[in-house]
Amino acid sequence: MCGIFCSLGSAPIHPTPETQHLLVSRGPDSVCTHTFHINGVQSRYLTFISTVLSLRGDHVYAQPLVDPATQSVLCWNGEAWKIAGERVQGNDTEHIFNLFLRAVTLADDDGDCKHALHKLASAIASISGPFSFVFFDARNSRLFFSRDCLGRRSLLQGLDENGSLKIVSVCDGSSSSLAFEEVGTDGIHMIDLNPCSDLPLSGRTSVTEMYKIETLPWSSDPQPPAGYLKSPLPPMNMSIPMEQPPPLTADSQFVQDLEARLRESLKLRIQNVPEPPGYVQGHSAKIAVLFSGGLDCTLLARLSHDLLPLDEPIDLLNVAFENPRVAAAENFNRQKSSTPSSSPPPSLLSIYEACPDRITGRSAHKELQTSCPGRIWRFIAINIPYEETLVHRDQIKRLMRPHNTEMDLSIACALYFAARGKGTTQAQTTSASSEEDYYTTCARILLSGLGADELFAGYGRHGVAFTKHGFEGLVSEIHLDVSRLGQRNLGRDDRVLSHWSRETRFPYLDEEFVAWVLRAPVWEKCGFGLPLPVPLEEQQLVDDGSRRPDAEKLALRLVALRLGLRSVSLEKKRAIQFGARTAKMETGRSRGTDTLD
Repeated sequence: MCGIFCSLGSAPIHPTPETQHLLVSRGPDSVCTHTFHINGVQSRYLTFISTVLSLRGDHVYAQPLVDPATQSVLCWNGEAWKIAGERVQGNDTEHIFNLFLRAVTLADDDGDCKHALHKLASAIASISGPFSFVFFDARNSRLFFSRDCLGRRSLLQGLDENGSLKIVSVCDGSSSSLAFEEVGTDGIHMIDLNPCSDLPLSGRTSVTEMYKIETLPWSSDPQPPAGYLKSPLPPMNMSIPMEQPPPLTADSQFVQDLEARLRESLKLRIQNVPEPPGYVQGHSAKIAVLFSGGLDCTLLARLSHDLLPLDEPIDLLNVAFENPRVAAAENFNRQKSSTPSSSPPPSLLSIYEACPDRITGRSAHKELQTSCPGRIWRFIAINIPYEETLVHRDQIKRLMRPHNTEMDLSIACALYFAARGKGTTQAQTTSASSEEDYYTTCARILLSGLGADELFAGYGRHGVAFTKHGFEGLVSEIHLDVSRLGQRNLGRDDRVLSHWSRETRFPYLDEEFVAWVLRAPVWEKCGFGLPLPVPLEEQQLVDDGSRRPDAEKLALRLVALRLGLRSVSLEKKRAIQFGARTAKMETGRSRGTDTLD
């Protein structure tokens, strides 16, 4: 994980002190600056700053990388797990720099900008893993920048008050009126900075208006049309069954393959992780899970158990908030049903323990302990008083910009405090005065279950689509979710989660895993329209004769069942803002889409 800052102006331009602090929070292991002067009709300066969170290799690889032969520059924030299908061992930054340098060298012969863009885009298409980057081809004065097609790393583009260009991991400035926007995940972007190229147009308000940006877009077509580059992701299988599909069971081939492929994705992300600062063998964790106790995250925790040494603890980060609106409603209901003398107000601790995600988290924690004995599963109860939420609110709003709605804030609050990893490791269910064991995880790697709902039909709207329009409606709804993954909120989440010098990894969003799931027919991924499981699996899944697994994400539920997570396989989907109770903390008629002040 790294922080990136790149500016283009008539003089060297540096980030504000506040932005510099936020960049260092993302990457505290190294901070370096490099400036390049472009001579021409209009003298211009490129300023590059990189901050580094070192997670691969045997030492810290400082950035920006500068090629001594050409003076080309790379600021890289990513994890290249594979290049052209081959696993990258050790640190990936130098591998990527050499890959980019070779690509632009091959394009030098004809001097065609579009040819250079295509060559570099072809190199980028060979990378498997999350990334954002800024690359300056100094020999040809071309600035390239992009994010991966799923948008797993933050990168923003914007203009300062003087119209100077900035490409940065976080908004450079606290004012929400500054013209910053997410760099598009639709392709690879290039600005030609040659003296003969078009100069910036003054008086414009956006980067696209101010600078002539060439973009080579991705296409999921097997044979992309002219001007497009083949996407790492294939088109989704839109097949509609012509007859009744067979039941999906724990022994179905797809379910077995799903477990194996998810295991492979996870292996890339959790093995060979270096010891973080403050690490104590046998006590500290290298890996922590953003843990609500739901299906997706608990499945990642369970598979991690099979891939990590038994003496390595795994931290489970479970966040719960004091929500004054919810507390007031519960207190009102208690007073209506009981006399004041027999109904004392609930303690602050019991308010946290009553949060839906805390309840499911405790339950899933116990099931992990039962199914995986010998492992230290450290459940970190992260309890956030309302006053603490208010103290950090402006900081969270600053990090999530340019996103600026009530729903953005409620989700970002939960992610921000969960990623901080500071809580208590001792169950507190009775009295707020009970002795607590305070603990802050030293893990620099966080695992997130994000992406499972989109791929396996985990949202309520998928059921609605099937009820209204059958398999055709279901397939269309899943296709809509998958197609807009890169345009959704992963950039916002990255800015918030990375603030605590930790990197979040998304095993469900591995390119090879996503491509495999996209090729599968819908009836192998979820249970809508399928007959009940065969008797053996039905007996295992039915809880006291009344509870059955939801059709949403049925394939993942059956994997959980195969791994001994019976209760987890029955858990229902719940949005983080409601599970942690960050939604609508104040009384009033605010909606999630309302813009913040």
